Amino acid sequence: MQTRWRLLRTGHKRGAWNMAVDEAVMAHVAKGLSPPTFRLFEWEPPSLSLGRVQSFERDVDADACERLGVDVVRRPTGGRAVLHDVEVTYSLIMSENDPALPRGMGESFSLATQGIIKGLRLLGVEAEIRGRDDGDSSGRGATSRAVEDSAAGVRTGACFDSPSWYEVVAGGRKLVGSAQARLMGVFLQHGSILIELDAEKLCRLLRFPSEAERAAAVDHLRSHATSISEILSRPVGFREVEDAIIEGMRSHISPIELVEDDISQEELALASTLISRKYDSPSWTLHRRAEAAEA
Repeated sequence: MQTRWRLLRTGHKRGAWNMAVDEAVMAHVAKGLSPPTFRLFEWEPPSLSLGRVQSFERDVDADACERLGVDVVRRPTGGRAVLHDVEVTYSLIMSENDPALPRGMGESFSLATQGIIKGLRLLGVEAEIRGRDDGDSSGRGATSRAVEDSAAGVRTGACFDSPSWYEVVAGGRKLVGSAQARLMGVFLQHGSILIELDAEKLCRLLRFPSEAERAAAVDHLRSHATSISEILSRPVGFREVEDAIIEGMRSHISPIELVEDDISQEELALASTLISRKYDSPSWTLHRRAEAAEA
């Protein structure tokens, strides 16, 4: 087991760069050239990221994204759309053969999210991981509730409209959305830690059959998701959250060390190729065709 993980703090970058860097790091971890890596970052300009198999045509209002200055990028991980605006995003990348990585899906989700919960606690935010049946006295679980939401016409293309299994909630409302992928023998987990939630802006970027259904989706998001600023009733900065998450993660993975470092030149070179051949390409963003997957 690796006794040192790499910490990357890459700041504000555009969506294609962020996704390309994660894939480049995955490729280097797969070859044993890079250590397990925990990265914290933001997005400039704001970006709408789609899940790996999510339909662009069905869910995204491309004209609204352009009008509001929001980029659109497709993630290598699953799940539904996330508006990356005022938040801290994380990625955890490590070999599937690393003994520190639990085998089960729930336990592997917890590897990062337990550290994030500890970091949130340092900010004064009490959060927890929502399990398969947590928070439902009927015992029906999250899946049943999601089906009911869908039947009620408020299921959207947005990740934050309902907490899934093993995600982080505060007061029963989703605070951190996470998604996984396992590619090239490497584990990748992405997560979005909301500093602020703009439900109306997010729903402006998505397609709905009518304005009435869009308004219902906004109300639904506001009742099912929350943010750090809302919980603390004060403005909260990116760096404040980033520092707390790092301390929480260090505490959680100890005695493994989390050591700040830089992206290697080789990783950056591969990321540059992936930007031009995949993450900036309409064939990937619109049609899910990964032309440069082997780059």
